[in-house]
Amino acid sequence: MGKIRRIVTIILLIIICALALTFGFFDGYTGSGNLVATVIFSRAMPMRLILLLAGTAVFIGPFLFGVAVATTIGKGIADPVYITPPVLVAALLAAIVWKALTGRWGIPASSSHSLIGGLVGAIVAGNGFAVLETAGLVKIALALAISPLLGLAGGYLVMRLTLFLTRGATPGINTTFKRVQSLTAISLALSHGANNAQKTMGLIALGLVALGMQPEFGVPLWVIVTSAASIALGTFLGGREIIKKLGDKFYRIRPIHGFASQATSAAVIAGAALFGGPVSTTQTVSSTIAGVGSAERLSKVRWGVFYEMGIAWLLTVPATMFMAAVIFYLLQAIM
Repeated sequence: MGKIRRIVTIILLIIICALALTFGFFDGYTGSGNLVATVIFSRAMPMRLILLLAGTAVFIGPFLFGVAVATTIGKGIADPVYITPPVLVAALLAAIVWKALTGRWGIPASSSHSLIGGLVGAIVAGNGFAVLETAGLVKIALALAISPLLGLAGGYLVMRLTLFLTRGATPGINTTFKRVQSLTAISLALSHGANNAQKTMGLIALGLVALGMQPEFGVPLWVIVTSAASIALGTFLGGREIIKKLGDKFYRIRPIHGFASQATSAAVIAGAALFGGPVSTTQTVSSTIAGVGSAERLSKVRWGVFYEMGIAWLLTVPATMFMAAVIFYLLQAIM
């Protein structure tokens, strides 16, 4: 009986790891547009080169910023005792399906919203609302709500400051901004990897606790490495539709816009990673692009595209909550 239990435990761990790493891959694939769109459409760097650099930086990011976000995912939503293997599988399947659908439609939906919605839906389906950690959910909600506002305001202010400092400059200043963009793009990719890869780490670490393979929540080195590799691979392969959506649909991106939006986004996302806030790179980058464009003139931004993505963001949490609950009940019926 003990041998059968060990085999079942290993199979469940493989399933959870495979789903978590698949989620990380989709996160990197659909999130690549957030990192490279402005660089590509400002003609600062060719697509394949910037995707390679971004993928490398995304892999390095999780090793530089600690595991504060992973800890928020692991302990901030509910006590790990309530996050069983069926809860994890249901949450991951819901998040993956939603990310795949929105990626197919070219809509940059938030991986953070997808994951949080999936986890909450599955936990509530299995244990009810009473087990949710109110303080942790408030922290997550504030991080998700404040980051796009900081991106919008920060993008506006950084662009205004940049325009002021470069007033009277010759067109040759664009060459300088193109060169600087390689640094801001790498900084953004580092912060993205630090924040988003930790979500995958938190899920696998929760699986280890749920299966009794470690006594309390913690993130082993092998979990950090595999999680970073999955999101880096997805970033390198790149989601072309979302790259075009972010780089071409808001307004015509020039090197100065790419510099301002990337510098602002990197600062917001890196700060959130240090404080353990699982923010949405999609929301933050999209908001900074809008803020940067509106710093020149409000009519410059195609706000209809922003509205379309906003609707997708609002739908993500309830959609993944519902999907995760349904999947959880199906798993319970099967098991």
